[in-house]
Amino acid sequence: MTARTFAAARLAAATLALAAGSAGAQDTLKIGEINSYKALPQNLVPYKQGWLLAQDEINAAGGLLGRKMETVFRDDNANPGDAVRVADELITREKVEVISGVTLSHVGLALTDFARQRKVFFLASGPLSDKVVWDNGNRYTYRLRSGTYALAASVVPEAAKLNKKRWALIYPNYEYGQAAIAAFKENLKKAQPDVEFVAEQAPPLGKLDAGAVVQAIADAKPDAIFNVLFGSDLTKLAREGKTRGLFEGREVVSLLTGEPEYLDPLKDDAPAGWIVTGYPYANIDTPEHKAFLAAYEKKYSDYPRLNSVVGYSAAKALAAGIQKAGSTDTEKLIAAFKGLQFGSPFGPVTFRPQDNQSTLGIYVGRTAVKDGKGVMPSGTYVDGSKLQPSDEQIRKLRANAS
Repeated sequence: MTARTFAAARLAAATLALAAGSAGAQDTLKIGEINSYKALPQNLVPYKQGWLLAQDEINAAGGLLGRKMETVFRDDNANPGDAVRVADELITREKVEVISGVTLSHVGLALTDFARQRKVFFLASGPLSDKVVWDNGNRYTYRLRSGTYALAASVVPEAAKLNKKRWALIYPNYEYGQAAIAAFKENLKKAQPDVEFVAEQAPPLGKLDAGAVVQAIADAKPDAIFNVLFGSDLTKLAREGKTRGLFEGREVVSLLTGEPEYLDPLKDDAPAGWIVTGYPYANIDTPEHKAFLAAYEKKYSDYPRLNSVVGYSAAKALAAGIQKAGSTDTEKLIAAFKGLQFGSPFGPVTFRPQDNQSTLGIYVGRTAVKDGKGVMPSGTYVDGSKLQPSDEQIRKLRANAS
């Protein structure tokens, strides 16, 4: 082979490789997924598994717009600045067409602002801060999971039925905890005007001095306790409170505690009889959830956590929105998600046009200890559409949304 022929052959091979790569890129629709995988593995391993299960189902059904759905997962290091940097890299280098994800509220707020500045579509799957869709909301950002206000509102009817007058409050001292307490106070006061809040303990997130907090609550002699702590703080509170008898003869209402992510680490120290929000996965008797549970257990040989549902539902929501839009163009996606309906393991879900919030609901029930393990054996599902402030309040909160 002459040098000229060899060079021509190499050029032809390179051209074919480039063409093949270009064709491969066109056959794939890339989603950028950003989350705190290293910081919150107990939440985000199940989340990613749920997402990938949905992606498998979407691709088996033909993909998105005739292309295979591919997700590029990136870690935000639980840091808003890192999340924004990663989002920019996903768009400019990885050429993703949509951004999704986030569990931590402060990271969610950073990416909400990034979406507004860069004019890119962002589906926030899990941040609980309502500022994501209300005070700091914008037309580019939608949220899947119900937020702090809805969580607090979901347990108020059960709290009011207890008819307890003196309440103590325990919450992490940052935006999520403060907002949850404000919403609980507001809604319980409406339901039970004579209620009194006799003690508040607000330790820094992740830095609970359990002995001091339990003693301060006991000294206030409340009739009932409303708790918003989660993760390692919840574990410390439950164990110290059990040791000191804080919960004996007292009702406890607690957000998030019924999620397997938080009950599992407690083992037989898990509290029994608390009114909680959570996920009674073994006893949800609907066709949608039965199908999800069977598929999840078959794929992973494990039971799902609440974040498995969130990850699965986020991927399904994006697929439904992209198919409805017939495109990943930002403006077309914004229009498609207004009032978008899609199926989830919890049944039909709609994205509300007035605030870009989905109606994915919340299970409320009581905890129990079974076979040395904390469980939420049953629960009542409350549709997210029934847990929001009035449309007039929403309009005021979103007055500056753009």
